[in-house]
Amino acid sequence: MRPSSFVLVALLVVLGVAAVLLGGADDSPGLQGLGVLLVLGAVAVVVRTRRAGRLR
Repeated sequence: MRPSSFVLVALLVVLGVAAVLLGGADDSPGLQGLGVLLVLGAVAVVVRTRRAGRLR
């Protein structure tokens, strides 16, 4: 994984965690859901990238 990709994924995870925390403070389930989707999407990209790199 390139360093720029790692920074982008880390930024998405931080943004997702912040959305979950802010959604919990404001009692907003929609914002929490978007935060969870951001984190899960970032994790899926990392797993997919790692698996593709090992197979080649």
